[in-house]
Amino acid sequence: MSTNDYAQYLQENRRLVMLRILSEMPSNTANSSMLDDLLEKFAHHVSRDVVKNDMHWLAEQGLIALERAGDVLVGTLTQRGLDVSRGEAVVEGVAKPSTVIQ
Repeated sequence: MSTNDYAQYLQENRRLVMLRILSEMPSNTANSSMLDDLLEKFAHHVSRDVVKNDMHWLAEQGLIALERAGDVLVGTLTQRGLDVSRGEAVVEGVAKPSTVIQ
């Protein structure tokens, strides 16, 4: 696996993990700070900037809705995002649940 392939794998996996985290949160909502902390528990050690960039990307794909609360982004899972997190829909750039090592 090349360095680029590995970086893409990590990015796609991280985005799926973010969707799964949101699917388990009350009201399917979490802020960028919470997501950053929870991603650490899944071995995704990235900057808050990376988390926010992924949140914007997920919003562009219609997988989450975004709101700004000061310096923090708040993401809410959409139905499409829930479908992707369950493997019922596929979006290029997000890992399929079956490909994630658990």
